[in-house]
Amino acid sequence: MNELAIHGGAPVRTTPMVTTGPRFGEEELQELKEALDQQTLFYWHGAKVKAFRAQFAELYGVKHCHMVTSGTAALHVATATLGVGPGDEVITSPMTDQGTVIAILAQGGVPLFADIDPHTYNVTPESVEAQITGKAKAVIVVHLAGNAADMDGILSVAHKRGVKVIEDCAQSYLCWYKGKLAGTLGDIGCFSLNDFKHISAGDAGMVLTNDDALAARAQLCLDKGYARDGQGRRPPFLAMNYRPSELHGAVALAQLRKLPAIVEKRNMLGDLLTASLKGVPGIHPHKVLDGCKSSYWFYMGRMDPKTLNVPRDEFVAAVAAEGVPVSGGYIGKMVYEYPVLADHNAYENCSYPWDGVYGRKVSYGPGMCPAAEEVEATSWRCPITEHMIEQDVRDIAAAIKKVAECFAAM
Repeated sequence: MNELAIHGGAPVRTTPMVTTGPRFGEEELQELKEALDQQTLFYWHGAKVKAFRAQFAELYGVKHCHMVTSGTAALHVATATLGVGPGDEVITSPMTDQGTVIAILAQGGVPLFADIDPHTYNVTPESVEAQITGKAKAVIVVHLAGNAADMDGILSVAHKRGVKVIEDCAQSYLCWYKGKLAGTLGDIGCFSLNDFKHISAGDAGMVLTNDDALAARAQLCLDKGYARDGQGRRPPFLAMNYRPSELHGAVALAQLRKLPAIVEKRNMLGDLLTASLKGVPGIHPHKVLDGCKSSYWFYMGRMDPKTLNVPRDEFVAAVAAEGVPVSGGYIGKMVYEYPVLADHNAYENCSYPWDGVYGRKVSYGPGMCPAAEEVEATSWRCPITEHMIEQDVRDIAAAIKKVAECFAAM
């Protein structure tokens, strides 16, 4: 057996792996020039945001697409559009970005957390249903890392219990679920265009829906309650200013044309890595549900410490020493362990919305979602990007296989 590089052996790879490259160029510059030539950057007077909204809606086959300033703004617009208010409970994943939780707390909602499938890393229908009470208003389903959750089961549970469904697709562009695109299955789909996603406008986001009434309310929610339909300024409720600029729309238009090729490359490389890891002892590849197609914002697998006779961090260090970009875990701690939740510190000098007046005094902390915590403790992560080539993925797989087989034999 080859000696591990971390023990002095020859590494699998000796040249640096290129995982990033140019994202912006002449296409974006041309769109930006056209935006500036309009002599207005206001989204309602210019053409770029409107064009992007129309093209993204067409790509996704939905009736309505609104553009906003960020993915977090998209999620907040979604919770506000669905009428989440003080004390209403919203169920989501513990393995997500803080933006998902902000969207709930900003409306005075109480976040609850459903546990995840140990191999897809998405919430399960059973865990969602277990969290539904009479105060449940919505579920925010996070399609983690380009991988679709079990939407048939989740939608069945939600419809049975009268709960609305928001899809958080920040990491999941062109992610397919049984012939349908993630973001089109629930009541509202939300996307991010920040600088780390499949495509970027620096920062922006989108809200998708097929519901005319929800689309009209979402327009109010993103634009200070202004209808922009000629009726004048008569805001019917408190709403934020999440208006994008024509600069966001211009860059997003150019990026959108690149999206299919980006996702196609990532899907091919991610599936290749899964196939290359088949049968490796103690290694669980990132599971994609049957009939689904992942767009791999990143690739996260798991290792079995008992089978490999080492803790996760030691395993990851050994793989990284083989010359490939592998790291441990995803977010470090579950979001319910963050002080904003654990200390009921969403708003200064009070415990709202957990004060017992509006919402339940939910306690947050370790142990709430055992499967998610186990995933975080045993997972490894590597990049999958359109700038990589097949040999990069084969080298990652070879390094993982070499280390796993060595440790398993000890």
